[in-house]
Amino acid sequence: MEFDVLTLFPEMFEPLKSSIIGRAIQNNLIKINLTNIRDFSTDKHKHVDDTPYGGGAGMVIKPDVVYDAYNSITQNIPSEDKPKVIYMSPKGKVLTQAKVKELSKENRLIILCGHYEGIDQRVIDKIVDEEISIGDYVLTGGELPAMCLMDSVSRYVNGVLSEESTVEESFSNDQNLLEYPQYTRPIEFRGKKVPEVLVSGNHQEIEKWRKEQSLIETYKKRKELLNKKQQENAEKLLLEYSNKK
Repeated sequence: MEFDVLTLFPEMFEPLKSSIIGRAIQNNLIKINLTNIRDFSTDKHKHVDDTPYGGGAGMVIKPDVVYDAYNSITQNIPSEDKPKVIYMSPKGKVLTQAKVKELSKENRLIILCGHYEGIDQRVIDKIVDEEISIGDYVLTGGELPAMCLMDSVSRYVNGVLSEESTVEESFSNDQNLLEYPQYTRPIEFRGKKVPEVLVSGNHQEIEKWRKEQSLIETYKKRKELLNKKQQENAEKLLLEYSNKK
């Protein structure tokens, strides 16, 4: 998977060189190319923004510098092979695990990061295929959302993680449930023990417990993800566990 990032602040992407994504880069499973939009300014002071037409606060990034930065990546790529362009924007559709899986099937993505009051709409209309948000809130720029997108997509690239790591985690199962609680050594921590079923060796019971716990976790934390039947089942399970105590 290859990511091309159009940004005014390429230095912000340094954290991606760490941990799992960093190892994936070293192993040539992922490639990240950072293009500084400011390099394409023809202004002697390297200005890339100007005041908005119609008035208002803040500054707007000019269309020509963004287009030239984009063109530097795509000018030698045949039109039928040009990568999908994603603009990180609070106006976009909120990123979901289903979208992450879909994007992971691409060979290459171009990610455009806005800043200040945004980017001139004309270049967005010209080059952007899809606008994506990471939540219903506003940040100072698109760099952090871009890193979230790249991290989540990279996890589905072959070889970055073991296949099992992405199967049972939150939002990855068919029922859209949250992941069950995880435990490790020591078996007792400050008076609280690991659930007995997990040290029983009975894999059938462990799988049953994990499915039940996923349903309960989702009911407690993201009830809106469940349909009526799932909510009823979660309530029954909670009652059963309460009676066992």
